Amino acid sequence: MKIRFVLNGENVSVESSMTRRLLDVIRSDFDLTGTKEGCSEGECGACLVYLDKELVNACLIPMGNVVGREVLTIEGLSNSEEYKRVEKAFIDEGGVQCGYCTPGFVMSTNELIKNKKDLSEDEIKEGLSGNLCRCTGYQSIVEAVKKLSGEGSNNG
Repeated sequence: MKIRFVLNGENVSVESSMTRRLLDVIRSDFDLTGTKEGCSEGECGACLVYLDKELVNACLIPMGNVVGREVLTIEGLSNSEEYKRVEKAFIDEGGVQCGYCTPGFVMSTNELIKNKKDLSEDEIKEGLSGNLCRCTGYQSIVEAVKKLSGEGSNNG
């Protein structure tokens, strides 16, 4: 079946079953590999994308739920000024190591900081709680979000 939707601002269509996962379509059919497969259960955050401006786990979304809707991946977000600010903060604070979880953390951070400034450390940890990382130990990521939200630095 041909499924039409908007992907990173472009109208696209793909041959797919309605039950195929959005994650698989993004990665295989459109070669957008920034969105990762981690747990396949919606627990790790590696597959986070925006669906109609709501942050969702692409591993849990069947293509039948995507018809006519708007999907924004990390590649689409990477053209924005918000992304560039998040990227810089992650690099400056050492919040990137292997990079596997980074796209999901960037998507979560973007969501966290777009509506609120001066986040407390507890708010940051709660906001990032759906993301798992094996390398950084989280504190450097928390410091990057603090910097972005106006805490811990005069640059935020």
